[in-house]
Order: sequence, then structure tokens, then C-alpha cells
Amino acid sequence: MMLNKKEPEVFTYEEAAAYIEEIPKFTKKHTLEHTKLFLKRLGNPAVDRKIVHVAGTNGKGSVCAYLQAILMAEGKRTGFFTSPHLVSVNERIRMDNVQIDNKTFLEVFRKVLKTVRRMVEDGIEHPSYFEFLFGMGMTAFAETDVEYIILETGLGGRLDATNAVEKPVLSIITSISLDHTAILGDTIRKIAGEKAGIIKPKVPVFFDGSNKEAAEVIRTRAEELGVSCREVTNHAYEIREVHRKYIAFSRRSAYDKDVIFQVPMCGCYQAMNAELALEASEYLLAGEEIHMDRWKQVLAQLHWEGRMERIGAHITVDGAHNPGAMQAFVESVKALDESERGEMILLFSAVSDKKYDEMIEYLCGNLDVKAYIVTQIEDERGVPVEELADIFRRYTDRPVYCKERLEDAVRTALDKRGESGEIYCLGSLYLVGMIKKLLAGGAIDA
Repeated sequence: MMLNKKEPEVFTYEEAAAYIEEIPKFTKKHTLEHTKLFLKRLGNPAVDRKIVHVAGTNGKGSVCAYLQAILMAEGKRTGFFTSPHLVSVNERIRMDNVQIDNKTFLEVFRKVLKTVRRMVEDGIEHPSYFEFLFGMGMTAFAETDVEYIILETGLGGRLDATNAVEKPVLSIITSISLDHTAILGDTIRKIAGEKAGIIKPKVPVFFDGSNKEAAEVIRTRAEELGVSCREVTNHAYEIREVHRKYIAFSRRSAYDKDVIFQVPMCGCYQAMNAELALEASEYLLAGEEIHMDRWKQVLAQLHWEGRMERIGAHITVDGAHNPGAMQAFVESVKALDESERGEMILLFSAVSDKKYDEMIEYLCGNLDVKAYIVTQIEDERGVPVEELADIFRRYTDRPVYCKERLEDAVRTALDKRGESGEIYCLGSLYLVGMIKKLLAGGAIDA
């Protein structure tokens, strides 16, 4: 089935973006062999570049962003394929941290669609939404002189479309916790096994060793393949200061023990993410002259949207959307001084394939919150507000307000925060994107 009979060169940017959004209605996820065939039909774009493959439950995007910043600080040209996007689908394809512009996006779309139509004519199924965008990303990178390409997996690792790349120069596995359990498995060990599926022969792996079960699975897989691995634990760094606007840490290696690094996000988990990126960068740039002062500078200046991000005078958004991320969020908020934390107003929403009951129970049991406001995400998977409210009321005696419209939810949060309150919005990256669009539109002065 084809969605639009127009010739690719007739599409406008808006029509191309709309076509991509409609892809889930007429095709599905495919095997890695299908994706490899798709890439082959595209001419195996950019497979000759230095590809860093990153998987994990939480922290993937942050690690990729830190790694990209460090490589750019050393004058390396980078491509970055990431997901999901918050506002525009263009965000998923970046060169030197600049998202692909509409003109280039359309040019690449047209090339990929021509190939896909020939595939369909030959009886090969149309790639899925993520697979199509992955093909676009690699095609876009191939048309530039990027030296490094950072690929962030979408879901899992072993069966993820990005795992069709057979010869990366490095694999990185970030924090692992329970998420997408219906697809990846209902235990940490099963999920770790899926993430460890990106490990390939002769390709070193660096990983977050915070979870003992996950670490054992990753180590075992690396040993089976005879791959060298670097396990990063909290012994590799020391958190020095947690502030609303940044976290400061030092590395415990003899070389950097007196150097203080800052990242402009207050999540305590960001120290681990930054350390992973630092160690990966040291590996990638081994034998070259490195400039640690530049690394410090770019990490301190980095802006990564949706991760403990301050978007208004009293509004912080965080993409926490699974139990592990909720624990990290709570840890980060508790590390703030009480004066910085303020009286907490929590604005929450979730999609139906997440463990939102478990997330809500954890939040209610571990934070002192003045009031909760629930809203609904503009997606068919959005959980109804009354269902979310009923769960909150099961675990807390604090006020819970239901507002189906996001604008009403944000206005209620601003009203309830009082003189010293702080508003925290979490539960889904979709919610983060919706709030950023709302505030950017100027309908609410936050």
C-alpha cells in the first residue's frame, strides 16, 4: 500500500513530513535483514564513517549529546541520529548539532522515497516510520563530510533498525531499568540482554555498571564475543555540588582528580552520563592531542532539551517516562537545597504502554508535593486524565486536579504554586514537547 501517488519530486516539505507521520498506518517494524536490504538499496550510505552506537533505557540522548559536544570541541565533524523529537521531526537528524533544515530534509526524503517505491514494486515491504527516518539520516550524513556518526537506538538494541550497521567503532550502553517490558522482557536481565544485542565482535563496549544484574549480562555477552569492555561505576566520579542550574563533579582518575566538570542540568544521573561520554571520547581520540579545557567548556555550555530543563521562571520539564527515570528524577530533586526545590507542583501525563501506575506510586511515596495536576497527551496512546487522577488519589491525600487541555493544566499549576512554588512537568517526552510548543506560542506567560 502506498499513501500518496505523487512523484517524490512533487512533494513539499509539509507533505513529506505528513507522509512520514502516516507511515505507521500502513506498515510495521521489520527484521534487521529487511533494514540491511533497505540500506543496501540506498547504496549503504555513510557506513564508511566512524559510527558510535548507543543503547540503554535512560540517558542515551544525554550521553550522545555530551559525546557530540566533545568531538566537535576537537574539531571533528559529527552526525547525530536521535529520537524521539520534541517539536519537529527534523530534530532527529543533526549535523554538527544543527538539525537538518527543511530544504535538505525534503531533498533527502525524495531520494529515500524513490528507493522505497522501487522496493514496494519489487514486493519488499515499505520501511516503518523509524526505519524510514533512519534511512534518511544515513543518506543525509553520506552527503556531508562528517567523520563521526552517533546513532541512538530507538527501542531495545538487538532488533533495533540502527543495529543493521555492522561495523561501528564503539558501542555504548547507558543506564538500564524496566521499560517497554511487553517488547523487551519483564526483568532487568532480559532487558539488558536486548540492549547488549548491539555488542559486536571486535567492537569495544563502554557501559553504565550501576545495576549489578544488567552489568553481569553485558559483561557475559562481551566475554562471549571476545570484546573488550569498560564498566563505568559511580566510583569513577564524585559529585561536588548540585544546583538548580547545574551539577558539578570531579573524576577520580589520577589525571583529572582535581578538575571540576559542570553540566548545566541538575540531574544527579548526569554525572554518570557525562563520565561515560568522557571515557568514550578518550578512547575514540586516543593517540591524538586532546584539550581537556575545551571539553570542560563545552560540557558546561551544553543545552539538551527536555532533561531537567528550566523553560520558565518557575517551570522545569523532564522527560522521565519510566520507573528508573522517576527514581533518578526524585534523587535529583532531593539533592537540591530546599530553597531551590520550592513547594512542588507536579504536572503529569503518560502514554498507555508505560508503567504509569508504578511511576505514580513512586512519586507519591518519595516526594513532598503540594498538589498534582494531570493532563492528557495529544496521542492515541495518551492515558485519560480521570484514570491518572484515580491512581494519584490511591497513593496520596494531596489535591489532584484533572485538566484535559494542556493550557488549562499549565494555568492551574501556575495558580496553585503560590509565591514560592516550583512546577515540575514529567511523565512523557510527548508532554515535554507539548509544553514547549505551548509556551513558545505565547498563549501563557510563564
